[in-house]
Amino acid sequence: MGFWKSLLSALESPVTVSSSASDDPLAGYGPEAVEITPAIATDQRLILSTRRDIDLQELEALCDAVGWSRRPVRKVRRALDNSFLVVSLWEHLAQQRRLIGFARATSDHAFNATIWDVVINPSFQGQGLGRVLMEYVIAQLQQADIPNITLFADPHVVDFYRRLGFVLDPEGIKGMFWYPN
Repeated sequence: MGFWKSLLSALESPVTVSSSASDDPLAGYGPEAVEITPAIATDQRLILSTRRDIDLQELEALCDAVGWSRRPVRKVRRALDNSFLVVSLWEHLAQQRRLIGFARATSDHAFNATIWDVVINPSFQGQGLGRVLMEYVIAQLQQADIPNITLFADPHVVDFYRRLGFVLDPEGIKGMFWYPN
């Protein structure tokens, strides 16, 4: 399957791994936290985290900011708890932090994963952060030796995912859906 191999080609990651020492503010983001190095020096830190203890109200506010319809909070919690991977992107200024990006993936833990709920706060869009978030998610799935990655995209973001190597209907594969009546 040439599609899957081309999709999973090596990523050039613009992130640097940070220390998680107890005196480091990154420690609160978990041992897997990475800091995105901004192009210009500022007091702002942008941090990717795989911790799952995300405040659901913050996540809801982020989804509201991009115009997504609301989902029951209990179901969102269950979705996070049952996801293979949860990645959040935080803006860290002084002692304050704000959720500015999010993505998650479900998986069979062997062959396949599907990426869901990719979102970047509108005031941070257009800065390459969506790309960084997606590259990090893909790298994490590759590290877990999961070769097949799929996602669903609204029409207005298809080109974004194409630039990351995703293709529509690879090798004639057609997605199908079943919905209750």
